[in-house]
Amino acid sequence: MTVDTSSTGDAGVGAGAEHLAIAAAVAAGESVLSRRFGSAITLVAPEDLAGSGPATVVRARVVSSSFALPRTLVIKHYPDEPASGADPFAQEAVSYQLFTALAPDERMCPELLAHDGRDRVLVLEDLGRTPTLEDKLYARDSRAAERALLSWARSLGRLHASTAGREADFNALLRRLGGPAKTDPAGDDLCDHVPSVIQERLGIPAPEDVLAQVATAQEQSRSAGFRAFSPVELSPDNNLVTGESVRFLDFEYGRVRSALVDAAHLRLPFASWPDALALPAGMSEAMVAAWRAEVVGVWPALADDEVLAEQLTISELLRVWLITGEELGSLDLSRHAAPVSREAALVTWWRDLARHAGYVRMTAVSEFAARVAAALAARLGPHADLAFYPAFR
Repeated sequence: MTVDTSSTGDAGVGAGAEHLAIAAAVAAGESVLSRRFGSAITLVAPEDLAGSGPATVVRARVVSSSFALPRTLVIKHYPDEPASGADPFAQEAVSYQLFTALAPDERMCPELLAHDGRDRVLVLEDLGRTPTLEDKLYARDSRAAERALLSWARSLGRLHASTAGREADFNALLRRLGGPAKTDPAGDDLCDHVPSVIQERLGIPAPEDVLAQVATAQEQSRSAGFRAFSPVELSPDNNLVTGESVRFLDFEYGRVRSALVDAAHLRLPFASWPDALALPAGMSEAMVAAWRAEVVGVWPALADDEVLAEQLTISELLRVWLITGEELGSLDLSRHAAPVSREAALVTWWRDLARHAGYVRMTAVSEFAARVAAALAARLGPHADLAFYPAFR
């Protein structure tokens, strides 16, 4: 395929590089498809989908093919080898391989049609111009946003249920592509740093009982129980809301870990996303119920309300603890006029942790979380309340 890389004006250099990247992605897609099907396949009309990671993401149309290919495809091309650490191409390719091997009704993502480790390219089913979960949260239809959130929670549960017990398969596929088996780090170094950050910024010492509970949460995150595949990046812009369910995208960090880590994000919705806002009362509880309905057949222990509440609260503690360690040291806690902030999000998450820990009789954690939330709120003044997503305002 030929792409015109000529450009005019002061955007010429950037536009030229962008055209070259798109052309390279299309060429890689054509190459892997031709090898996969044994016949030349031509792709035209490339559309840059502006991926946020290291890959060039393009939608392209199949000109003609004697094979039963869709009319349009999505190509993800990783032109550069990773500098160090995990390879996002290998992580994503193996993640899609794992799901493509499942029955279509268990596949919570686009189907992988072809991939190649030499060209570092994936060719995926195109789900079309479908709204993302972020689109639903930022629209003005609260009912549609609620339905999308519950569908997301159910899809997350189905994703966990369908991949439970498949860690060996995932690691074997990853080794085949040259990537090391990855586990979810419990953040030991960061965990150890959090008490000093809270002491320095808020003047609150962490009691020994709380530190012991954090250590328990770290052990839980590494345990063999409740392990399943996780997309890791649980952000609303990485989920497409289709007519049937929510589909997950972008598995550059995909790995097998405790599903309770993901489930904690139902209580801290999209906490790892920098634009996370608040959900209305009862929404998180409804999402947890939707998730549990999908996984209880695989993990029957979670049918017990007390077991579920305790397991979720332990994982929630570790998530809040780690996020605080990552962000509190750099946050501006002076009184300011910004009504939407990560500071307000931390207030919300510590308040919720205090409430949930109280329910499961983790008294020391509940009291400590309430003190941290109150100290943060006092510094923020009237801006301590996290704003709702536009759909719920």
